[in-house]
Amino acid sequence: MQGRVFQNTLVQLKREVQRTLGVIDDSDTIIACSDEDKIGNTVDNIFTVFSATGEVKTVAGACYKKIETFSKCEFVVFCEGDDDIARNACSFLAVNFLTIKQYYDEKYDKASFVKNIIVDNVLPGDVLYRTKELHINVECPRVVYLIRVVEETDQGYLEILNNLFPDKANDYVIRVDERDAVVVKEFRTEPTKEEIMVIAQNIFDTLGAEAMITPLIGISTLVERVQDLSQAYRESRIALEVGKVFDTEKDIISYDNLGIGRLIYQLPTTLCELFLDEVFKKESINVLDSETIYTIQKFFENNLNVSETSRKLFVHRNTLVYRLDKIKKLTGLDLREFDDAIIFKVAMMVNKYLSSQPTRL
Repeated sequence: MQGRVFQNTLVQLKREVQRTLGVIDDSDTIIACSDEDKIGNTVDNIFTVFSATGEVKTVAGACYKKIETFSKCEFVVFCEGDDDIARNACSFLAVNFLTIKQYYDEKYDKASFVKNIIVDNVLPGDVLYRTKELHINVECPRVVYLIRVVEETDQGYLEILNNLFPDKANDYVIRVDERDAVVVKEFRTEPTKEEIMVIAQNIFDTLGAEAMITPLIGISTLVERVQDLSQAYRESRIALEVGKVFDTEKDIISYDNLGIGRLIYQLPTTLCELFLDEVFKKESINVLDSETIYTIQKFFENNLNVSETSRKLFVHRNTLVYRLDKIKKLTGLDLREFDDAIIFKVAMMVNKYLSSQPTRL
């Protein structure tokens, strides 16, 4: 399809330039040319001659320039001759065909369309129409995996993701920005939570082994309609943002498992601050030292069991009771009481959330 669009443009330009003009794809094959006899010919190793972005290269009596695109495919335009006319024609073709390529991707490429859905760049009324036009399943189970790369990388991990999900008709690997990529995974039948997590773990392990990077992966809930992919994408982002605050030791975070953290994230910060002021009078939370905070964490991990917590802390039971009494004196909350323990746990999470100041989506 793109070759035909390029071809129509080249035929019109030939009348003005009166030179042989053409386009070469990333298999070194001429896919469009003003001299139709040359279509299908190859120009070996043409991509290797470019060392800098935007340069025009002269090879064997013709000028060449690479078209820079954001997708995996690359193209080179060429014009017969090695003079200024040929160089200027190459520069013009590169700009013109980049616009054509972007328009083509916008209109005909499934992955580009799905990207526009997840970033809310498609009018709701156009989603179903364009989905049917591109033969994309409207209703089927899908999950969005957001892969965030913290380390500096050459984007080679995208190629690994594409190899992991070779079904281009139903699964989509989409680059969102410099740090984030998205995998939209389609399932034939509704998957279990374990199956969804296995795929995330496979992504994590493969990128670690082949790209030597440690990504963060946010997982959305299961959505049934293509229109809901934008919501799924937001969920995957929230999973990473909330996980960054409350589950810092985890590299894979599911929106389904955020628990109270998800609720806190959705509250206005003013409400969170008011809650802390009511629970911790006179900033009593700030007088708790690191040893006391660690004791509290262990107490919660052991389900408010004094004996089990003292054993894990390697302290006498009376020592732990003394610490709990000290906490009650400072905060007015007795952690041995279930209701007080809940209030304290939520308050500690709210305080951690406010201290971290995560990006709100």
